[in-house]
Amino acid sequence: MTSTLSVERETDHTIVPITTLRTVHQHPSGLDADELEAFGKLMDDLRNEIISNRGKADADYIHRVIAVQRRLEVAGRLALFAGVFPPFWVAGAAMLSTAKILENMEIGHNVMHGQWDWMRDPEIHSSTWEWDNVCPSDQWKHSHNEIHHTWTNVIGRDRDVGYGFLRIDERQPWSKVALGQPVYAAVLATLFQWGVALHDVEVEEVMKGRKTKTQAKAQLAAIAKKGGRQLLKDYVLFPAMAGPFFLPVLVGNLTANVVRNLWTFSIIFCGHFPDGVERFTEEDVVDESRGGWYARQVLGSANIEGSKVFHILSGNLSHQIEHHLFPDLPSNRYGELAPRVRAICEQYGIPYNSRSFSRQFGSVIRRIARRALPG
Repeated sequence: MTSTLSVERETDHTIVPITTLRTVHQHPSGLDADELEAFGKLMDDLRNEIISNRGKADADYIHRVIAVQRRLEVAGRLALFAGVFPPFWVAGAAMLSTAKILENMEIGHNVMHGQWDWMRDPEIHSSTWEWDNVCPSDQWKHSHNEIHHTWTNVIGRDRDVGYGFLRIDERQPWSKVALGQPVYAAVLATLFQWGVALHDVEVEEVMKGRKTKTQAKAQLAAIAKKGGRQLLKDYVLFPAMAGPFFLPVLVGNLTANVVRNLWTFSIIFCGHFPDGVERFTEEDVVDESRGGWYARQVLGSANIEGSKVFHILSGNLSHQIEHHLFPDLPSNRYGELAPRVRAICEQYGIPYNSRSFSRQFGSVIRRIARRALPG
């Protein structure tokens, strides 16, 4: 016997209709319909609690992070202007790398999730923020906010599972091309912002005729425009301003971008592909309830343990489970939510995946290498 309830779930400014049906098939969490409903209610209560008490302290936090990021960027670029002297170059590259990481992770990613829209500040709003990245913000919000966060780890629906060319799960078809994926992964890590930029173009969908070439060309034109501005800024204008120190500044900017790319790749892959993180089939999410969606986010994500500074530099994506449960809540609140989410998961027997960076990243590397082989 089935009963239907019309529900709406707000996910990063996209209203996704969900039909809740009590069916005989079992949810991947192993919970029955009543347990999933109760689990979902507890998650809703946590979310509503944060929404009701967010305020000045949260606003002060994001303003403070933005101020620190901008000062680091200015100081880093000034130090690189004296980059012919090695200590200045090292300091400048380090500060600029940190500034780019903060802008990409704790600021840009989270602002574009709408985490700070409640402040009604037009300068820190998901509809106006354009980050220091070659990927246009509107394309990223579509591939990430709308697709990835709705279909987290569902093979065939979530294009972040292997980013369209890495074989992460044994259920993904194997071909000889996969043998080179350790190399592909290393290239992706180094050029990660470009991989993110091309992600929403969906080249494979164009090749299959499910997306028009006109749509893809329009997206590529936007990427070329945004990427061109980024290349001009970091590799022409700022080095030119340094006059005779053109080369040290150019190399410093290149170093900062590569460091940011490697860090972002590592944090994101540790949150999605280490041992213990589950992937799902489309059959697993048929008639998925709100509680089922919450449970899938926990099963399909992993946390990384570390210090407060580590969490900030990761964009608080070290709390990936909490981020996937509550993507539009202020990131600075994930740390206080984590032990409460973990306790609820333990109550319902849902695995809560949290390990050190070295353990999570090591298992990611092993997975990429193992899935390069058949079987």
